[in-house]
Amino acid sequence: MALLTAQEIAQMGFQSVGKNVQLSNRASFYNCAQISIGDHVRIDDFCVLSAGVGGILIGNHVHIAVYSSLIGAGDIVLSDFANISSKVSIYSSSDDYSGEWMTNPTIPAKFTGVTHGKVFIGRHVIVGCNSVILPNIVLADGVAIGALSLVNKDCAAFGIYAGSPAKRIKERSRNLLALEQAFLAANPSNSF
Repeated sequence: MALLTAQEIAQMGFQSVGKNVQLSNRASFYNCAQISIGDHVRIDDFCVLSAGVGGILIGNHVHIAVYSSLIGAGDIVLSDFANISSKVSIYSSSDDYSGEWMTNPTIPAKFTGVTHGKVFIGRHVIVGCNSVILPNIVLADGVAIGALSLVNKDCAAFGIYAGSPAKRIKERSRNLLALEQAFLAANPSNSF
């Protein structure tokens, strides 16, 4: 994976960029002025981040794996230590599929029924590959989403969810919170 240089990143016009940010030169970023990137973030090849008026806020120690997309007019927030696996799609906007409205971005808004809503991904959330997250969703701290899941409802803290639509299947260990404290204690420059 070839990475953009710090100078190339600075020229893109992001709202803010932290330290130790690794952005693939094969990822695509749209409306950078509405995208904030924290410290120690890695965004891999062929990702698409397309920020609308709500913007995209990426916390610290976040990884977005290959072929993932974050798209829409609503807010999208990825909190510290979140992990987005490959081919995950996060939408903060969605067309109306009922047939009552026309669809697609080439049609003026007055003819479409697009809905917009915030997507909030909490601390230590992991989203498995090929999962889809729809608008108006909260994945609370510590949630794990299994591969190939469709998330159309909020997910409560430290639950493991899977399926289409995603359902809570069991509790997730909170041991990672102790590991976070040990990691931050051993790496004081990573404290925030």
